[in-house]
Amino acid sequence: MMNYSETYPYAASIMYDLNIGKMPPWAPDTAYTRFLHERIITTSEKNAILSWINSGAPAGDTTQTPAAPMYTSKYKLKGNPDLILKVPSFSSNGSATDAYNCFAIPTGLTTDRIIRAYEIVPSNPSIVHHIVVTVDTTGNTTHDTTGGCLGQQGQYTLDVYAPGGAPTVFPGQPPLKMGIRLKAGSKINMQVHYPPGTNGLIDSTEMRIYFYPQGETGIRPVLVATPLQNWFMFILANTTPTIHAQYPSGSSGLPIALSVFGAFPHGHLVTKSMVNYANNGTTTIPLIRINKWDFAWQGFYTFRNMVKIPAGYTLRGSHTFDNTSNNPNNPNNPPVFVGAGEGTKDEMFFDSFQYMIYQTGDELIDIKALLANDPLLNPATSVSETDISSRQSTVFPNPFTESTNIWVKGFEFGMEKPQLTIFDMLGNEVHARTLNEEHEKLNLKLPAGVYFYTVRSGKSEASGKMIVVPR
Repeated sequence: MMNYSETYPYAASIMYDLNIGKMPPWAPDTAYTRFLHERIITTSEKNAILSWINSGAPAGDTTQTPAAPMYTSKYKLKGNPDLILKVPSFSSNGSATDAYNCFAIPTGLTTDRIIRAYEIVPSNPSIVHHIVVTVDTTGNTTHDTTGGCLGQQGQYTLDVYAPGGAPTVFPGQPPLKMGIRLKAGSKINMQVHYPPGTNGLIDSTEMRIYFYPQGETGIRPVLVATPLQNWFMFILANTTPTIHAQYPSGSSGLPIALSVFGAFPHGHLVTKSMVNYANNGTTTIPLIRINKWDFAWQGFYTFRNMVKIPAGYTLRGSHTFDNTSNNPNNPNNPPVFVGAGEGTKDEMFFDSFQYMIYQTGDELIDIKALLANDPLLNPATSVSETDISSRQSTVFPNPFTESTNIWVKGFEFGMEKPQLTIFDMLGNEVHARTLNEEHEKLNLKLPAGVYFYTVRSGKSEASGKMIVVPR
């Protein structure tokens, strides 16, 4: 929403989402731990917006309207990356079942380089369930696009991308320079999960990497791992169990102290809440707690200050599941048995961390201050993406019950008219039609829930989300 005329029609939706706590979309509990870039709203801010809406949402003094910002890029990191690795344009084979395709992309590096930042950008985010990025230091892996590529493809994990995920930027100036070494001759492996119902839809995910200058000194190595996993979950229908995981599995705890930089807990649609922490039997160190899990908003969360986990402590995690009809995100109605697995209708307990070997004073470093003026995050520069920004779509009202309207802009209505396709949360296609005009009314008798849509004509594409509320 860029101006008053675009915002006013959404007043009722804004009030609804604020009152139920759905927006702003920030999952971690700020009473447990604090992270960078928190999308939160204060009570006074919330009340001010609600008061404005209750007063009829007046425009106010339009002479005081600030200039609207110009969003000309689909990328969040600024400047030119040192390396762009792109998955070849791929037609999803997620038909009746989930498809897992692995793409082994050569880096072309002849010398080792150290990564300071990276960004993963699906060209069609509405069909990408998640991406596991690993590094094959041998360079021997190959593409596997059978749809059944599961398991670890490289020697170590670099990132796990999911909807809502943000770029990773490591501090790059004293008192803290940190990064991930990428060996010469390595391949970046992307395991991309396309859900059922996405068959034939095109995606070409890219990874944009920024390196430290060659010869840079004083860079501390960052490790990415998923120590909290549970693949023996048995979630019976109409139950709400809590399931646990720990690392290490024994009673001796961690052999060395760690500095935790970021956390990435992950579950699927039956997950209700989760918590990660460390303890030694007497003292607990909080890491992250999500009281109301929302699959549509997740990612790596960066701590404001790194968290020290002393030697002898054990990492622990708990996930609570709601496999009942009271869970609006439950993919099964009536509920059925759900086990562990990588499919959308399966469940996952897969909690990852970015960390380093602890050094004295790590927990005192202000990560927020170090990144505040980082040129990769500074909005002073931008990358032009005029082709992306010129394609627009709007659905109103949204939420709605049975009927709504769609407006599209920047598409040609000649021989190849735009095609509208709507998908449910599992990626199943639920509606498709040709758009004959820039504005059309949609009569959609769909079950209540969250849906995603794409509008496509040739190489032009726009996408968005729509919400159907109960009648």
